[in-house]
Amino acid sequence: MGWLYSALSSSIGKKFVMAVTGICLILFLIIHLINNLTMYGGPELFNTVVKNLDIIKPIVRVIEAVLVLIFVFHIFNGVKLWYENKKARPIGYTVNGSSKNSDITSRTMIVSGSIVFIFLIIHLKTFWVSFNLGHPLAEEHQYYEIVASAFSNWIYSGLYIVAMVLLGFHLNHGFQSAFQTFGWNNNKYFPLIKKLGLIYTLIMVIGFASIPIYFLFFYGGNV
Repeated sequence: MGWLYSALSSSIGKKFVMAVTGICLILFLIIHLINNLTMYGGPELFNTVVKNLDIIKPIVRVIEAVLVLIFVFHIFNGVKLWYENKKARPIGYTVNGSSKNSDITSRTMIVSGSIVFIFLIIHLKTFWVSFNLGHPLAEEHQYYEIVASAFSNWIYSGLYIVAMVLLGFHLNHGFQSAFQTFGWNNNKYFPLIKKLGLIYTLIMVIGFASIPIYFLFFYGGNV
């Protein structure tokens, strides 16, 4: 197994891990958005969807554990690649030419990723903890009311929307980078990859951000 560790520890190996874990997270977000959009069907539909997940809770816990590992590998390799790239550049350039070779999205991936990660912790505390660790409404399967209460708060909803916009920048570049790693960066395929990445990103950002907007302006908000 030493050869596998060496391969994955190389620069190419880290990029491959980033690509694979990134694609996994991209797929997860699609499923997560579909589940979230059931809130537009009203409390009964959303509560039923979440309640049905309790029936297969052992399977859900395994999936959550796998997701945690994917997140850890993605973040760990992302930070290592960023640090190694930063360390490899000579210090004290008179002219910084990085802007000529990359756009602002790629240069700020570590920043957008870090902010999204911090928000993810807040998001998990707000919903996952409430849904799973003894919230009175959760015990009565009133999950919709938990979500409505959180998103009816202007501060939390504002942070959520900002985080979704930053996630969009991160996703758009990450989508393209993943397929570049897999070798789909030629003139034949890459224009299509860029379009698909943009479409995917817009769907994710608009879909997720629409939920707090709905609860703020159509369900009732408070400070």
